[in-house]
Amino acid sequence: MSEAAFSGRFGATTATSTFFRRLTQFMSDVTETAAGPDRFELEGRPAPEALVNDVIRLLAGHRSIRSYKPDPLPEGVLEVIVTAAQSASTSSNLQTYSIVAVQDPERKRLLAELSDNAFVADAPLFLVFCADLHRLEVVARRQGYELAERGLDMFIQAVVDAALAAQNAAIAAESLGLGICYIGGIRNEVAKVAEVLQLPPRTFALVGMTVGYPARPSRVRHRLPMDVVLHHETYSDEGLEDGLRRYDELTAASGIYAGRRAASDDAKEPKLYGWCEHSARRVARRHPKRQDLRRQLEQLGWEF
Repeated sequence: MSEAAFSGRFGATTATSTFFRRLTQFMSDVTETAAGPDRFELEGRPAPEALVNDVIRLLAGHRSIRSYKPDPLPEGVLEVIVTAAQSASTSSNLQTYSIVAVQDPERKRLLAELSDNAFVADAPLFLVFCADLHRLEVVARRQGYELAERGLDMFIQAVVDAALAAQNAAIAAESLGLGICYIGGIRNEVAKVAEVLQLPPRTFALVGMTVGYPARPSRVRHRLPMDVVLHHETYSDEGLEDGLRRYDELTAASGIYAGRRAASDDAKEPKLYGWCEHSARRVARRHPKRQDLRRQLEQLGWEF
């Protein structure tokens, strides 16, 4: 889109012109920092050219960014990203999520420590996507009712709503040439995170997301073969072993696990250290910081 077309759609103002120029620079930045092929190219997945549009290419080019330039984000970017997040589907239009935007250096430092992800402190923007029944409880009482629907199904609904909003935000940020990384470690200390963010009862931080200019190139990682993930009509394990073998060979050869093998008390030295061994070790023991997650969530007002 040209600057004239952009101004025609959003209004010809000095702020609009400045935002368009920064957006153009964003797209230049993403070209410079994206290394290697997208998923179609990486995995040799054929697709009719007419079906692979710019949106599909953007999605297939996702890569996690864990190193950021110190440059601040231009004014308006946060609101654009959140507008995209709010455009995600939501069950019954209840919108059971909230987003906390964190830019304060000290608060980012605290969240970096609690999530065990040091680079959280370096990103200019850290978004925390929260499952949220608090607002609905306020709405119910405002209208003279009590929140009766607050069990497991509403917990799942709030988690799904927050996750959908987060993915929309991620796509929006990447479309602007920004890099992102999901931070699941925000659930390591949900009670302490709730305190840092001053979350009310019946909310919790589901996932965090760093946002900023990539400092160095990253690349698309291999995913499981499609025939392992995609099932036609009914679920089937047919072909699973062959698919896992192929994926193991790919991930081992890629070097993704070099220097970062998962610890295990009774680990056996495998012939091949690929995704299967790494993932099996990860789930063979409980996460040391999330064993009492349910208790912490119940303390925050969640019911199951």
